[in-house]
Amino acid sequence: MTDMKGKGAGELMKLVAEKQEELRSIRFGTAGSSDRNVKKQKTLRKDIARALTEMTAQKNA
Repeated sequence: MTDMKGKGAGELMKLVAEKQEELRSIRFGTAGSSDRNVKKQKTLRKDIARALTEMTAQKNA
């Protein structure tokens, strides 16, 4: 988990895009296999939510 409070809107958008791409590759890469890294998926979703929340907070401040 990176510190998101010090990042600008552009950096946060880039971070969200990277995390979403990583999550997509995990989802589709493990679609046929029985070995799933559920904890990694959960962590990625939470990181995306944290970044989006920080972007909203910066926008409203």
